[in-house]
Amino acid sequence: MKILIIEDENELADSISEYLSEENYLCEFARTFNQALEKIESFNYDCILLDIMLPDGNGMKILEELKKQNKQDGVIIISAKNALDDKIKGLQIGADDYLTKPFHLSELAARIYSVIRRKQFGNSNTVRQNELEIDLLAKTISVHNQPVILTKKEFDLLLYFVGNKNRVISKSTLAEHLSGDFADMLDNHDFVYAHIKNLKKKLSEAGCESYLKTVYGTGYKWEG
Repeated sequence: MKILIIEDENELADSISEYLSEENYLCEFARTFNQALEKIESFNYDCILLDIMLPDGNGMKILEELKKQNKQDGVIIISAKNALDDKIKGLQIGADDYLTKPFHLSELAARIYSVIRRKQFGNSNTVRQNELEIDLLAKTISVHNQPVILTKKEFDLLLYFVGNKNRVISKSTLAEHLSGDFADMLDNHDFVYAHIKNLKKKLSEAGCESYLKTVYGTGYKWEG
């Protein structure tokens, strides 16, 4: 799962990233208003942490831009401003949650999980598709009630496919999801193929139906 941290306080941004990385999130940074605009125009995120008080612009404008582009990224405003008007405005424009500084990182992680679960998995802690069951809290999967051991990347890929069921997803989009903006620096996307091959093999060996289809010349699609 990919997170964009829009925050000009470097120490706070780094501590958030360090904590979330331990929770298996891939974090990227935007330290300024303009950097944030570039990021949201170029990439998609599972959740955006948005400080509305940036040195070169108002974070509310970022929210408005996301709405204008019809983006579906989850957004949590993190702000030192505890004004009710700001909370109401942010939520009305399209933010999913509002957290006032200072906050506990464990609470932030819980809010992020809640936003992603609500947006992608219908507010459920468990995703089921016939013989396949995914426990979002424990980050485990089972097929026919038997556990299947996946790597972090494989689990992330599986969640991404299931969360985008019946949509064709290109290799470049998958590379960006797994590697963030580093994907642009890679010569090819062979590592994506390797992860998908391993994921399909593990699911198949466990007796899972072949839900993940290759759309030749385009990408992949999870059917369900």
